[in-house]
Amino acid sequence: MTTIEATPTTTSRLQFASSLDNAATDIGLLVVRVVFGGLMAAFGAQKLFGWFNGYGLAATQQMFEGMGYNPGTLFGTLAGVSELVGGLLLIFGLGTPLAAAIVTGTMLNAVNATWANGLFGTAEGPGYQSALTFAAVAVAIGFTGAGKFALDAGRPWERKGFVIGAGALGLAIVTAVLTLILKWVL
Repeated sequence: MTTIEATPTTTSRLQFASSLDNAATDIGLLVVRVVFGGLMAAFGAQKLFGWFNGYGLAATQQMFEGMGYNPGTLFGTLAGVSELVGGLLLIFGLGTPLAAAIVTGTMLNAVNATWANGLFGTAEGPGYQSALTFAAVAVAIGFTGAGKFALDAGRPWERKGFVIGAGALGLAIVTAVLTLILKWVL
């Protein structure tokens, strides 16, 4: 019987490969956070400042009035700020569960606003598939946390896991429902 002994070079290669495998999840979370957070922040900037071919705040507020979110001044501004702040927090991995809750709650209202057009939309307007996808990504980040490449990582305030994810999702649902109640009452 022949035995193969690990040489120091083989051992160091295996350790290096193992450390890359351990970092793979954190790299994946970084990519998702930066791209997704960047998109959310850009949507917020479109609404608030008219950047990236957006409508700007006044037109956004009028659009929200037209969707029944009265007063549009409040709800249009709230949507823009939520998208911008939630997106920026996700990019940096700062306050990640709160950022996930902010984005999820906002996207639940976007699902409600586009629900009548169905999942994929109609000639009258877009469907809710994008908002649903964005909500799902935000919920996933709320459960997984930001990963090692984040401002939350290793800090006393870092939070992740089932209870934190469920709390972020619960907060998002409560705020989304409260927003919808205000929409219907005001």
